[in-house]
Amino acid sequence: MSGIVELVYFATAVTFILGLKRMSHPTTARSGIHWAGIAMAVATVATLFHPEIQGRYILMLLAVAIGGGVAYLGARKVEMTDMPQMIAIYNGMGGGAAAAIAAVELIRVAENPMLAETHGAMALWLGVLGALIGCVAFSGSVVAWAKLDGRMQKSFNFKNQQWVNLAIIAVAVLFGIIIATTTPGPFTLIVFFVLALAFGAMMALPIGGADMPVIISLFNAFTGLAVAMEGFVLDNAAMIIAGTVVGSAGTLLTQLMAKAMNRKLSSVLFKQFGGAPSGEKTEVEGSMRPTDPSDGGIQMAYADKVIIVPGYGMAVAQAQHKIWEMVELLTERGVDVKFAIHPVAGRMPGHMNVLLAEAGVPYDMIYDLEEINNEFEMADVTLVIGANDVVNPVAKSDPDSPLYGMPILNADQSKNVLVIKRGQGSGFSGVENHLFYLDHTRMVYGDGQKVVGEMIASIKTL
Repeated sequence: MSGIVELVYFATAVTFILGLKRMSHPTTARSGIHWAGIAMAVATVATLFHPEIQGRYILMLLAVAIGGGVAYLGARKVEMTDMPQMIAIYNGMGGGAAAAIAAVELIRVAENPMLAETHGAMALWLGVLGALIGCVAFSGSVVAWAKLDGRMQKSFNFKNQQWVNLAIIAVAVLFGIIIATTTPGPFTLIVFFVLALAFGAMMALPIGGADMPVIISLFNAFTGLAVAMEGFVLDNAAMIIAGTVVGSAGTLLTQLMAKAMNRKLSSVLFKQFGGAPSGEKTEVEGSMRPTDPSDGGIQMAYADKVIIVPGYGMAVAQAQHKIWEMVELLTERGVDVKFAIHPVAGRMPGHMNVLLAEAGVPYDMIYDLEEINNEFEMADVTLVIGANDVVNPVAKSDPDSPLYGMPILNADQSKNVLVIKRGQGSGFSGVENHLFYLDHTRMVYGDGQKVVGEMIASIKTL
């Protein structure tokens, strides 16, 4: 029976990898999620038949029922605007689960030192390392969730913060070495896990602004690595393969996000980022010029080329369906309309793509930064709805800005710019957007869904 279970684990792991592969393209992403979900369900059922379970079915089924029920209800009720928070906390739960598995095994070793020989020295080292990484992923993801949900300020800094973080992780590693090389007592285990959790939280506290997608991707990679390491401890092929795939995919995504922010991965890991500017703010010249939604709609209706730049504000207003309704009207009039997506638009990678797909926007109308940036200078109108930091020209002109060096969408190069915005506040990073003050930019204030609805009404009258 054990061999059959391992064979099922291997088959589900392969299915999981194939599902992840299908997620790489929009047209197959939905089926890829289904494949991966079915594989995880089969692996869970197969675990019930493992010889080592020894009648613990009630506890397992109870855990599956509670966890699955909470997840199902949460996923059904969550708004698209809250999706980043849900992903952050669920990702953290994966890291926490890996850390909990490690804690159980380390406690067993402490109570019965003979188990250390059964696991082997390498498995113990991997167990300790997986516990450390899992704790960091868990507590860091909780802080990321709190920031995204508005329960915690965007960034929290204090003097010598990095030295404090270094001291915490150094002591945690020291206790980890003690655990892996000796028979640890309860005090040693408790201090180790407390320090690991503290480091994860301290690591995420300084993060703010547009850097949040990077840290979420990083913790996702940590979770995968922790699961893979605990898979080695338990000799579980499904955990090893699935964790390795998630860890490698998360690492690659972190590198892509860091590249999109023009940051080195070492800076993400070891330096404070997402905080305040390093120098004085550049003075903003000019003033914001408001216009009516109807005038903006007419302007786009008579344009030859329109580029739409969505951001988190569009998600908050739930305006994606209205945007697509307006695009359909514009294309009927012969207007060439395209969507421009920045890699870190929204609060997580792919956030805008999901929203547009939900509204029925065809994939061939959606372009990444590299594909469309050269087309802005040919656009008669660029409509910015809810985006801010990803179109801020100071990223190219102000070395003192925390956004400096970040690749942005060249909306400022368009002939005309329309910005739909609730008010005159700055973006998630707290940096004033100079695009709003340019001579060819017009601000359309109000709720995104209502404003686009008024634009649609004006286009229909033509």
